[in-house]
Amino acid sequence: MSDLEIRAARPDELADVEELLIGASTWLAARGIDQWQYPPHRDRITAALRRGEVFLALRDQRPIATIQVDEFADPEFWRASDQPDSAFYVHRMAVSRQAAGEEIGAALLDWAADWAAAAGKTYLRLDAWKDNPGLHRYYQATGFELVRIVDLPHRRSGALFQRAA
Repeated sequence: MSDLEIRAARPDELADVEELLIGASTWLAARGIDQWQYPPHRDRITAALRRGEVFLALRDQRPIATIQVDEFADPEFWRASDQPDSAFYVHRMAVSRQAAGEEIGAALLDWAADWAAAAGKTYLRLDAWKDNPGLHRYYQATGFELVRIVDLPHRRSGALFQRAA
């Protein structure tokens, strides 16, 4: 992955981030997976871009993946007993189909875990779609452990994972 550059995305790169997310959504739909079957939350992404929480992975200066990493512990998922402040949280990770199979996602997760450790965090955490077992296996293969599944009727996500930072 020596040719991979990971850096904070700029606010003027919103279209690049959206393109990566829409590409992932389209790929999921083609496989009969209903995850992310809505337009990207432009307002949330724009705010995260301004806060410096959205990152791009680039190859030859072209975006091939995105990830958002921040300190937001969704209170519907993470309990006080989880010590929410002890972690960074991953949101909206997507890899372009042109880079699929190259372990770019795993590299982003390793990078995020290193960043969390450097910030004094104990964990890197995320929540995943509850009914996507393939995604659960992927996260487990990249060092995450299932913490629990939170089943809220108004949320499709809720499979909570963490790994040591």
